[in-house]
Amino acid sequence: MQRRELIAAGLAAALPSLGLAQALEKTKITISVGGKNLFYYLPLTIAEQLGYFKDEGLDVTIVDFAGGSKALQAVVGGSADVVSGAFEHTISMQLKGQPMRAFVLQGAAPQIVLGVNPKTMPDYKEIADLKGKKIGVTAPGSSTNIVANFVLAKGGLKPTDVSFVGVGAGSGAVAAMRAGQIDAISNLDPVATLLARSGDLKIISDTRRLDEAEKVFGGPMPAACLYAPQPFLDKNPHTAQALANAIVRADKWIQQAGAGDVIKVVPESYLLGDRAVYIDGFLAAKQALSHDGLFPAKGAATAYRAMASIDKKIAAAKVDLDALYTNAFAKKANAKYPKG
Repeated sequence: MQRRELIAAGLAAALPSLGLAQALEKTKITISVGGKNLFYYLPLTIAEQLGYFKDEGLDVTIVDFAGGSKALQAVVGGSADVVSGAFEHTISMQLKGQPMRAFVLQGAAPQIVLGVNPKTMPDYKEIADLKGKKIGVTAPGSSTNIVANFVLAKGGLKPTDVSFVGVGAGSGAVAAMRAGQIDAISNLDPVATLLARSGDLKIISDTRRLDEAEKVFGGPMPAACLYAPQPFLDKNPHTAQALANAIVRADKWIQQAGAGDVIKVVPESYLLGDRAVYIDGFLAAKQALSHDGLFPAKGAATAYRAMASIDKKIAAAKVDLDALYTNAFAKKANAKYPKG
């Protein structure tokens, strides 16, 4: 028996990933995301490209959709396990009786830019000028739509005062703006930087900057994160921990990286044909990305206030803020990877 135990111990030492995989409740995981190429979700791509998921014993498939609302639908419909999406969706899902909990943070601020089209709105002066106009968003109901609603409300407009058009998060969004098909756009980098540099976007609200994001929302506004149905987290705590470990490592890698490092890792298609624009976009977005995967203490309350201000049903509802997120997984991940 002693010899068998020694052999087993030797195998475990030689094959640590095998032992880790056996400890996971579920090794094959599908993550849905809306606009994978965006800096908003850069930690997800870094974790995938640098093999951090594999290091944790996970076989991860990432399915990309046009926007966060469609990524959420994939999990609700059962074709994906976890969403890489905007934190505020956890609020709407709790109110629908389908509790979702965020368990590791990717974005410390929304990084969403709202701007007008200089071609179709050359005389733009204030938010009220957007009444009756077409605003491009990644997908109706996504975080870009929600942030646009919030900014519109501050200018005295209701969501019904404008027309929202889904344009995606890549070259389609750029083309729609340049062709004058939309009068304004709520989108993210690298799309925002590309349009601004070419003179096709006049920025009126920029939540890539932490100070402006806090000013707009009145507090820390958590953004991209991994969230999943509460039953998934209950049944698969070790798998959720492995996912959190990979994202926290990616968060920390990004903060230590330069733009050149990132360009070497991400797929060529992410650059939208212009490396200089991608570098500028990364530098603009870097400060708004999470440093450690932890949710700020007042983040859930800020997100709730933002959504309640534009939705009377949410304002009238009772929301359990503590049930929207947990830092338990991210804390363990930081203990395991203190330096990334």
